[in-house]
Amino acid sequence: MSRQTLSTLLLAGIFLFVTLALVTLIPHENKMVSDLGYHTLCPFAPYSTLSLLFLAGLAWGVRQHVESQQA
Repeated sequence: MSRQTLSTLLLAGIFLFVTLALVTLIPHENKMVSDLGYHTLCPFAPYSTLSLLFLAGLAWGVRQHVESQQA
């Protein structure tokens, strides 16, 4: 796998993780109240949100490392 392909896949992963992190915070009627105090799409918010943002940050760091390597 080339560096460009890996960098593109990591960028797509970053966008996916950030999007999913935002989706977990969307208000939604369900049986459980999240720790944020309201009904969210994901009852594990804000912990799932923080986990997804951590994964996005990790992917960003790996992408920066891949791009800094010489050809």
